[in-house]
Amino acid sequence: MGSPSPGRGGHDHCNQGGPISVEPRINDRIRVPEVRLVGPEGEQVGIVPIGEALRLAQDSDLDLVEVAPMARPPVAKLMDYGKFKYESAQKARESRRNQTLTVIKEMKLRPKIDPHDYETKKGHVVRFLKAGDKVKVTIMFRGREQSRPELGFRLLQRLAEDVSELGFVESSPKQDGRNMVMVMAPHKTPTRLTRVPVVNQDA
Repeated sequence: MGSPSPGRGGHDHCNQGGPISVEPRINDRIRVPEVRLVGPEGEQVGIVPIGEALRLAQDSDLDLVEVAPMARPPVAKLMDYGKFKYESAQKARESRRNQTLTVIKEMKLRPKIDPHDYETKKGHVVRFLKAGDKVKVTIMFRGREQSRPELGFRLLQRLAEDVSELGFVESSPKQDGRNMVMVMAPHKTPTRLTRVPVVNQDA
């Protein structure tokens, strides 16, 4: 009774030097006398000799993958390793894509900002929120202004209220050294319905 090859699709990539592989051992690379076997649907098969586990993998046209090498005995699962790797890579890519979508912009204001500058800064915050970015708003205190933190707090409150239709306060105003910081995040945008053009029946 022969053991299956290291992988149905040539999964065995031996490391000839270079970085240590973090991939699990599969099929003939699992060199232990016995394993705690888990079936393809997650069912517990029990502790079986490695030869029997490899035979079951071959009979099922699946791979035997060591999923818990430190257990005693190691835990191995019957699965389609090629499909498993592909799905794992897809999930990792999706996770990275979601992380990179979250951008934090920064907007700095003075506690005694004049009305024109305030409107300009508010316009930037509006643009950032509309683009789906978070905004870190920093109030910079100088000299005696540091004894009047309520000025910064009121300014941040005012800004949050002015842009409340586009975003919400994710992190409330708090002192950060000589500054006061607040983080705003955009509301989740609802799915837009595609408008169907109206055809003129009289044409």
